[in-house]
Amino acid sequence: MSSWRNHRVIIASLFLPTTAVLGESNPPSPHNLTPIPTPVPGNFKLPESVTGTPPPAPRAPLLRGSGPLRSIVEDLKDKSRAVSPAGTPGSETINPFARFAELATPAPSKPSTPLPTQQSFSASPTTTEPSSQSPRPRRTLTDHHIPHRIQRKASRSSSTRRPYVGTTSPGGESDVETVGGRGWHVEFNPHCNGGLRNAVNSVQDRFNKRQVWVGVLSSNTDSWSDPLKRNVERKMKDSYGSVVVWIPDGEFSGCYDGFCHQVLWPALHYAVPDAPKTKFFFETTSYKQYVAVNQRFADAIVKNYQEGDIIWVNDYHLMLLPALIRAHLPHAPIGFFHHVAFPSSELFRCLSVREPLLRGVLGADLIGFQTANYARHFRQTVSRILSLEALPKGIQVDDHGNGPSSVTNPGEGGGDGKAGRFVDVGVFPMGIDVGLLGEKRRDPEVGEWVKSLKQRYAGMKMIVGRDKLDEVQGVRHKIQAFEVFLEKHPEYLGKIVLIQVALQTTETNELQGGVADVVARINSRFSTLTYQPVVFLHTDDLSFSQYLALLTCADAFLVTSLREGMALRTHEFVECQEERHRPLILSEFTGSYSYSGFRSCIAINPWDARSTADAMYKALTMSDEEADARWEDLHNHVVTQTAQAFVTSFLTRALRCNLEHQQSDSKEVAPLDLSRILPRYRHSSKRLLLIDFEGTLWKRDPTTRVWNPPQDVFDLLNKLAGDGRNEVWLLSGLAVKGAMEEVASKCPKIGIVAENGCFIKPRPGRTGSAPWINMVSNFNLTWKSACIEILNYFTERTPGSFVEEREASIVWRFWSGPVDESSGNRAWARRQAAEAQNHIFDSLGERYGLRIIPGANSFLILPNNISRSTAVGSILHPGGPAHSGVAARASWMSPDAIEPNDVTDIDFVLAVSGDEKLLRRLNELDHSETCSTSLKGTDAKWKLDSEFAMQTLWQIARVP
Repeated sequence: MSSWRNHRVIIASLFLPTTAVLGESNPPSPHNLTPIPTPVPGNFKLPESVTGTPPPAPRAPLLRGSGPLRSIVEDLKDKSRAVSPAGTPGSETINPFARFAELATPAPSKPSTPLPTQQSFSASPTTTEPSSQSPRPRRTLTDHHIPHRIQRKASRSSSTRRPYVGTTSPGGESDVETVGGRGWHVEFNPHCNGGLRNAVNSVQDRFNKRQVWVGVLSSNTDSWSDPLKRNVERKMKDSYGSVVVWIPDGEFSGCYDGFCHQVLWPALHYAVPDAPKTKFFFETTSYKQYVAVNQRFADAIVKNYQEGDIIWVNDYHLMLLPALIRAHLPHAPIGFFHHVAFPSSELFRCLSVREPLLRGVLGADLIGFQTANYARHFRQTVSRILSLEALPKGIQVDDHGNGPSSVTNPGEGGGDGKAGRFVDVGVFPMGIDVGLLGEKRRDPEVGEWVKSLKQRYAGMKMIVGRDKLDEVQGVRHKIQAFEVFLEKHPEYLGKIVLIQVALQTTETNELQGGVADVVARINSRFSTLTYQPVVFLHTDDLSFSQYLALLTCADAFLVTSLREGMALRTHEFVECQEERHRPLILSEFTGSYSYSGFRSCIAINPWDARSTADAMYKALTMSDEEADARWEDLHNHVVTQTAQAFVTSFLTRALRCNLEHQQSDSKEVAPLDLSRILPRYRHSSKRLLLIDFEGTLWKRDPTTRVWNPPQDVFDLLNKLAGDGRNEVWLLSGLAVKGAMEEVASKCPKIGIVAENGCFIKPRPGRTGSAPWINMVSNFNLTWKSACIEILNYFTERTPGSFVEEREASIVWRFWSGPVDESSGNRAWARRQAAEAQNHIFDSLGERYGLRIIPGANSFLILPNNISRSTAVGSILHPGGPAHSGVAARASWMSPDAIEPNDVTDIDFVLAVSGDEKLLRRLNELDHSETCSTSLKGTDAKWKLDSEFAMQTLWQIARVP
């Protein structure tokens, strides 16, 4: 398979990593021009010592002073204990970096000189002149999947949050352009998916071809002239590898601010959606604008697509995009990654546009999620809402009603009538670029800020957090828990501070977060003339070096999210604690907590303020030995779950899935041609014949459960085994007792594989008949009772279904009637089967090491590493139990092991089976002829209708 490194990757994300902005940028003089630096979070600014330019005016705080303050005492004299007005908690005037701003560039000649005071961050905006040039941000490390619910800005002058970030393109051209008298320049886009951008940048050197980004700019563009747009489009594509999607401002606002943030975002994060409200958005223009935006993305991607490109669609803003692309590019590799949480089906089903959203995502070859829980929720949602077969590995899509019209117009069909395809669903946890973070931490500036913080908070404990101020991030819950902590442990008053770094969001979201009032209450209640317990720092007031210093000095890092995908800021904290090893307090509702490596944190329920307060106390009083052990587990996980691993695994899997789908769809397998097989069979000296029993030799009626194979089957087997050059093996899924014992007695010269590899009866040797070998004798089979209990539950709810318990496996037959796909009862049975498989896999699969093999009317549950393929491996392997009689686990039990070199005395292998895994394995042998009896896509060399299997095998048996 070709590596993804040799393919161009088209990355579709709502916002581009870089953006074009109108207005004067005041770039540095020509001799200072440098390429755009590696970016850091767009939420952080660089200090003056790095940029050479004064910092922009800080945001006005909630509690404003009347002028520059020289000390905390003077600041607190002016503080009112009245309730704070509703609004964002401002940067406290005791900003720990305010008094030490000049430590970023310490004067070596006067190290002992007292630090001069600077204007407090509480200064009124009218007293502070804004900077003429904003600083350049650095590379983003964690401002990733949490959406920036901010409207696109009309111009540069309308936003004080958009810093100028570059002066030249990667090719060396100047970023500053002028068209028709209007100047524009290129900036890093603070609204883009920073985690995705950094993950792609972390493997930049592994791409043999330059990737292409597709997205929108962060500015309103209706007022831009056509020549200006063409100039921007050319510059962005040629110099930055970005394809600009032009969207009218009103259309974008309706999609982004309306549907995405008022409908999708709350529903995905377990805020029960208001059904009438979602219906309103669908019936008006909001959903139509969402569809239109996705269609514009699809048009741009189709226009720029080249044969061999991998298309990577990202996040909930573009859930319709995969199906829209698939309608025009049916064979293109398409992967969709959902960066945020995905809720239970009970929440998602409340959306009035649930079906087109799901069908849109199912246009991809691969759908990725941050955690196994989110992937399971998606499979269950698809199963319950679309009645599709949802398996642990993905979704079987029938393509009926899954065309583009069913995406844009729910309820309308649009399928092409094909048999359908399989969509893989996988888990790909995002991580950070550990190497880059380590490089940033070693910056001398970070060390200076660490010294500043230690001096500022000498003898005090620091709890640090970094969140948006909206309701989902749980900042209000965090502050309330801190208040409970101070009440329960008054001995910490004056000895502890909670420093909360607040990410940018809209004023409406901040008000909904309800943080301002509780912060004001706590500070007014517990503050003294020299102490304030809660300090808020907006990222506008904090450089990235200062943020890393905070993480380094923190005695605990606290995350109280009510629901979140992957909290990458916790990864940063772990790495910044390489020397101190202080504990992490983490909400159990974050995606990070679902991974075993992060179970070494102190887990909390953010809704329980008392338990969160207890967790704070535990973190502050934890012994060094326990903290070291916990940190080691966290660190091992962070350095394994990296940004590089995320990109590599997702693109590799997406490409492989597409290739597998194309092979199964397009490969034409010829019918078995005996005229080409029989000459080789006739002149071979030793042959291995592997034949399926059920479905090939015997058409079993599962409804009667009667053992009645015709005598002709036994005669055929004895005829084949009577040839001394033939070694005949019968492959079956039936139990040993009863069925296979009778076969063994009627056909004593053949070998038998029963229960899909759980038991093997070797061919008779020199000492006579060989006993049955139990291949699962060392396996834990206690899972069977729990599995049967689950299946009995579904059996009661599925008419005509029943459970078949075998020695080491279980079969549930969910349908025993005629196969009529239009039947409502069959659709219900398939839906129940999908739910049963998911339930068994989630509750027992990982714990006991089980796998599930789905069929048309049933599915099989059996232990991992046991299959007809591994059974044949034991037959081929000289040291296997079929030869040695030893049932111990050995090299032949590896499901991927191939032993072609061990088969030295067999010069002809014929396999007639419907087991694709077995057929693929046998294809590796030089003298094999594989023949599939299934009607699905196959990798076998031949295909054979099971109706003619007996006739064909009799022709082979009669060859002299």
